[in-house]
Amino acid sequence: MRKLLIFLITLCPLALLAGNPGFGNRRYALTVMGEYSYNRTWSHHGNLDVQALLPFNPHFEMEAKLQASTANVYTGAVQLRPKFEMPTGELFIETDIMYKAVARNRVGDITAGLGLGYRMDYVSVMLGVFSRVMDDWDRDWHSEDTYVVEPFNLMYRLEVFCRPQDNPWNLSFCFSNMDDFQMERMWQPLFMVGAYYDINDHWRLNFGAQCKPTGMFHLDATFYGATARTGFTYKF
Repeated sequence: MRKLLIFLITLCPLALLAGNPGFGNRRYALTVMGEYSYNRTWSHHGNLDVQALLPFNPHFEMEAKLQASTANVYTGAVQLRPKFEMPTGELFIETDIMYKAVARNRVGDITAGLGLGYRMDYVSVMLGVFSRVMDDWDRDWHSEDTYVVEPFNLMYRLEVFCRPQDNPWNLSFCFSNMDDFQMERMWQPLFMVGAYYDINDHWRLNFGAQCKPTGMFHLDATFYGATARTGFTYKF
């Protein structure tokens, strides 16, 4: 009897965590993607992305993300998303924390953002702010050199889907200044297209492409690039 009580006490919290896995019947998922990228600064390079989606219960989900690049650049990010069900969609608060180590240039930066968003079957919007702290790895700790700080940047995202987000296949178009592994200044948007196809109940095939224009909304010839990616998601 005692063993049965211990088993039930252990099982109850796990049952509560399982719950409804989130908007669009999302489940725990692991995604692995391969990317081919080109940009003006690093030329041709490849990226390997690993992402874990953890929708702990109907009101909270977390994403953990890692990227390694042949350009000798490494990124880790965590995204926390409390969610609130509404009559026609879902209101969410998005917290992003990201660290990028540009080992080739011996610099790194940590970025933290907070946004408020709303998503429905065909549209998802988000608006918020983020701050960035940049550091030179060769900085002399005994000098008066300090970190470079960007205290305020606007972050935004508008994504439109061709079909409801719980459909077994979909196509999306996105306008934003952030993606899974970068946050750009407000005047440097990213244009993205994505698609997926559910092979079966567990496996999903993903495709995506991205373009970062040069000199968008200003006269500088800024960092630009293009990326194509594909990979698989396993849904538990």
